[in-house]
Parts: sequence; C-alpha cells; structure tokens
Amino acid sequence: MRPVLEIYAPDGFDLWPVAEIKPFGFLPLSGELSPAEVGTAMMRIASCNGIDPDGDRPPRPADSLDSFLHGLLTSDNLFAAGGLQVTDNSTGITFLPGCCDGLEDWRDWHQFVDDGSLLGFGHDPVSPIAERFGDTVRLTVNAEQSDSPVIELCVTELRHLLIGVERDLADFLRLATNWSSRYLPGRCAPVVAALARILNISAPAMPPEL
Repeated sequence: MRPVLEIYAPDGFDLWPVAEIKPFGFLPLSGELSPAEVGTAMMRIASCNGIDPDGDRPPRPADSLDSFLHGLLTSDNLFAAGGLQVTDNSTGITFLPGCCDGLEDWRDWHQFVDDGSLLGFGHDPVSPIAERFGDTVRLTVNAEQSDSPVIELCVTELRHLLIGVERDLADFLRLATNWSSRYLPGRCAPVVAALARILNISAPAMPPEL
C-alpha cells in the first residue's frame, strides 16, 4: 500500500523544474523522489486547487507564480487527486484510487479498519470499494463488475500497511519542505502548511529559506 498522486502531463509548465511523467498515471509519494519528481507533485497539487477566487477569497495576483499558488494558499477545502494504491504482489492485482477519492481523505482507511463500514472510492463505470468481513478486508477493484478482481488481506496487515503510508507521506512532506525552501523562497512556510493540511500530517521544522 502506498500513497499516490494522479498526474497529468505538465505541457508548457515552466514555473519550476518538473519530471517527465506518464500522463494519466499515478506518482507514488515517498522520501525517495527526485527534486524534479517533487516539483511534479507540487505542480499537480497546486493545480488541483487552482480554482478561481470567489467572494470569500482575495483576487488572484498578477504575478504568474503567485497566481498559480493562489488557490493552494487561500482555499479552505484543499484536496489532491489520488489516494492509496494497493498491489497484491502474488497475483499482480492492483487496487487504484477512484474518481471520488483524494489523498486528503486517506485517514478514512483508519476509520474503516475500526468500524468496518463499507468504503467507496468511485462510481460507474469504475467503483473501487473496501469491505470488512470479520478480520478479513476485501478490496474490490471494480464493484460494477460481478467478476472483478479482488485483494484480500487481514485487518492486522492493513493496520501495518497504513503505518507505512503515514511514514511515506511524512517523508514526502520533508522532501517537499526542503524543495519549497529552494524553489519557492518567501512562500515556503504557507505552502508547506497547506500541503500538511492536505496530507493530514504534521508539518516538519522549517529549513532556512534560500
């Protein structure tokens, strides 16, 4: 299990360096990313929240960088397209985040483990769901298909996997903090605070800004 961010092609993006990532795929978040991959993740997260200001938020700045970051730094309801991906290495079956999923909701998995309520991540035509049957968790890749591939694991294993997810997110946030101090001087603190809100992870100590 790993946290992943849904990625689109960064065509024409020039505010900071980004990596060549296959469009419409998922970028795993961890402490192993290169600076360019972190830049890609930051580009995607900022673009997810780049909605035009309404009456409750200040107008978008004229500066291109501040304009791009405006939604991330001023929106109350932040999100990041993606979620948690689970792969069964013995079968090759992969459970992907759905269209109604987001990284900001990843802690819903903890509630699912505790109370066993069905957890849905999408809708027709692809509806990934997680169900608990006693001590067994069943992940159905697409509940719209009667013969959908499934992954089964025990509750104890899922709890252990969620510990790894939190570690990966914390490691990514530390990378993103150092990246922001280099590429977003003067904006590092609010950007990291917004990112910590999205990931539902405590922000690390701030490095000196360059």
